[in-house]
Formats: sequence, structure tokens, C-alpha cells
Amino acid sequence: MPLLVDTGVLYALADRRDAWHARVRAYLRSHPDTLLAPVTILPEVAYLLRERIGARAEQAFAQSVAKGEIAVEGLGRRDFARAGDLMSDYDWLGFVDATVIAAAERLKMVSVATTDRRHFGAVRPAHVARFTLVP
Repeated sequence: MPLLVDTGVLYALADRRDAWHARVRAYLRSHPDTLLAPVTILPEVAYLLRERIGARAEQAFAQSVAKGEIAVEGLGRRDFARAGDLMSDYDWLGFVDATVIAAAERLKMVSVATTDRRHFGAVRPAHVARFTLVP
């Protein structure tokens, strides 16, 4: 079963200096699931990689996506509508995180790979009481 990921996980995987790097790598080694990235996180990951690590890191990420090493989940109108509802319910929740949650709900995913415990832990998804947050 694929593992739905947020921006922080993909960034931490690339940045050896990130506080989450070792934990993310260890988790992904022991759980070799396909990484499933909602399309909305891709620009955010690319931006952070270029700004914090450099152009080569951003290029490596683009190549990884192109090779299919990271699966990309498209979003539709219902996902965006649900994201808007979530943003209304949780006024501190941003668009990208809301779309990750909307995709998780549509796909009936219980686990979300995230470094953002505060936001993902506070949202009550429609299909389960709480997400299981990994790593």
C-alpha cells in the first residue's frame, strides 16, 4: 500500500542536516512502500530544496519524480472543495496541508508520513478518528 507523504518528509529525506532526516530514512528503510505525493506538495518541496540546499537538490528531486520513484497523486474539484472546507474548519490550516488531508480522506488512508505533528495531529479526518502519523 502506498504511503501518503507531505512536504516535510520529502524535504527531510533530501537534507542530511534536517532534524527529521535520520528518522525519516530509518522509517522508509523499514517500510519500503511507494511514496505517494499529492501534486500540490511538489512545488513546495522543489522550492525548499532549491532555497535551502541548492539547484542540484531540486534537479535530483525533479528527476526522481520523472523516474517514478515518487508517485504523484492528482487532485480533482472535490479534493479542492474539501480542502477549502478544511481550511474553513481549521483557520490555521494552509492550502497544501489541506489538500494532503483531502487526498488521504478520498483514498481512505489512515497513515500520513509527516513532520508536521501539530497540524496533522489536530485535524479530525472524515473517515477515521485520527491519522496515524509516521515516522
